[in-house]
Amino acid sequence: MLKKIKLENILFLDIETVPEFSSYEEMSEVKKSLWETKSAYQRKEDFTAKEFYDRAGIWAEFGKIVCISVGYFTFKGDIRNFRTTTFYGEEAKLLKEFKNLLTSYFNRPQHLLCAHNGKEFDFPYIARRMLINGIELPFKLDLFGKKPWEVPHLDTLELWKFGDYKHFTSLKLMTNVLQIPSPKDDIDGSQVRDVFYEEKNIDRIITYCEKDVVAIAQIFLRLRQEELLDDSEIISV
Repeated sequence: MLKKIKLENILFLDIETVPEFSSYEEMSEVKKSLWETKSAYQRKEDFTAKEFYDRAGIWAEFGKIVCISVGYFTFKGDIRNFRTTTFYGEEAKLLKEFKNLLTSYFNRPQHLLCAHNGKEFDFPYIARRMLINGIELPFKLDLFGKKPWEVPHLDTLELWKFGDYKHFTSLKLMTNVLQIPSPKDDIDGSQVRDVFYEEKNIDRIITYCEKDVVAIAQIFLRLRQEELLDDSEIISV
């Protein structure tokens, strides 16, 4: 079935997120209380709410998106390219720019979004942050009333599970077992917060995010038993 999908109809994507504020102290007292309640299950007795705040970026209610990287295939005769670009800057601005891409170029019924663990993280996170920022959801993210087979989302983690709901495989592990060059050669997700707030180096985060998008596309190719992209086919625009 995967081979029946035209590669040019898929928008591959990845997001990077950080806590909404640079420190726990910046939150209002109400938000601190809500954070303490929300994080209690994860941190248990091992951390205080303040000590655990560095991880707040994984929750859309307490984090924000600092960049969305996307990639898509283009074909011209026998020439195949994979083009990547990134939306970054102030969150409302980057979300509006991403929405514009969806509504202008990936709005047809055949168009699909693809991410690794996207159904659990990337897609709902983007949708929630759009609503928080007062942005109307684009059709591809508005799932209300849709049947499961009508949801226009692909997830490389879900494809790898083969129906096993308990199985989680990281992007790094999948690239390793599928013999794909690993994109994790600089930072990892746990470092994004420090790179953003302490180093203030968004370019480093963008590079990391775009490499993840390439890795997701490579995994998808491998699952289709097709030839991987080589460096000459990957174009950053």
